[in-house]
Amino acid sequence: MRVLNLALLIASLCCSSLPGKAAENLTQRPDVRSFIRDMSRKHHFSTPELERIFQEATIQEKILEAMAKPYEAKPWHVYRKLFLTEARIQNGVDFWNRNAGTLKTVAKQYGVPAEMIIAIIGIETNYGQSPGKYRVIDALSTLAFAYPKRAKFFRRELEEFLVLCREEGMKPGDPMGSYAGAMGMPQFMPSSFRQYAADGDGDRRRDIWNNPADAIASVARYFAIHGWQSDKPIAFPVTVNGSAHERLANGSLKPGRSLQEWLSLGVNAGVSLPKSVKAALVRLDEERGPAYWLGLQNFYVITRYNHSPLYAMAAYELSRALVLRRSAGSSS
Repeated sequence: MRVLNLALLIASLCCSSLPGKAAENLTQRPDVRSFIRDMSRKHHFSTPELERIFQEATIQEKILEAMAKPYEAKPWHVYRKLFLTEARIQNGVDFWNRNAGTLKTVAKQYGVPAEMIIAIIGIETNYGQSPGKYRVIDALSTLAFAYPKRAKFFRRELEEFLVLCREEGMKPGDPMGSYAGAMGMPQFMPSSFRQYAADGDGDRRRDIWNNPADAIASVARYFAIHGWQSDKPIAFPVTVNGSAHERLANGSLKPGRSLQEWLSLGVNAGVSLPKSVKAALVRLDEERGPAYWLGLQNFYVITRYNHSPLYAMAAYELSRALVLRRSAGSSS
């Protein structure tokens, strides 16, 4: 998804939102009036209906404050500790056991392993326990009309949100989410919901807020559409020599150089893979210095959910921890 897909973390760790400029009637703002006209023209919304929606929406100062403090700015050794916790691992195994049938079916259908699906939901909302405390309409309105840096992006998401509410039969004031407008257990932005959300249990609904089956299927479908390679590796640690590799580390996360090319640049891989396999070099700041990994296609797919290599590595490590913990439990 985007970096925004991690939005929930801060909301879950910080205090709940407080109303900011609640007294402001957004329908008096020229930019909101223009947005309403565009929605009426483009999607045939009723102008009075949109006016009622925006009369009840509020600008939230807490949202603007949270946007200024992205967790991806932290070094890896700090970031990792937020997710690789005893509670998150055990909660993930519990979620796996509760939804084992659905996970098995979905994994087979989309080719995405159960542990990776679970890890994403675990990072985003602690398996649905912390889906966000902001009304989505407030979050998106705040960022669309009071956050110039990303206003264009969030106006598109606000547009998508209003359309999906009409499509799904939801009242725009009801859905809750993160401070960035990400929604449900997997924290889909509205555009991602409309494109990728799936009905996981055949009830003809896509309830990613309350239905684990829909959340599981939605994450798997997102990964599959973005090019997940079934039964292929994700990433592996490497050592490095010299400095030729350094200018390329943490550049493009899309695998662009073959393993053979990385070897010629001083990257030493202790794995048995074809030299033609494409990879990207990732540098992570450990407490004792940098660590290096080569990320393959599946690592890149994780970064399509959230563009941060820190996020992708946290999801990968959590998925491995889930497998180990569940295996240990079944053998004891």
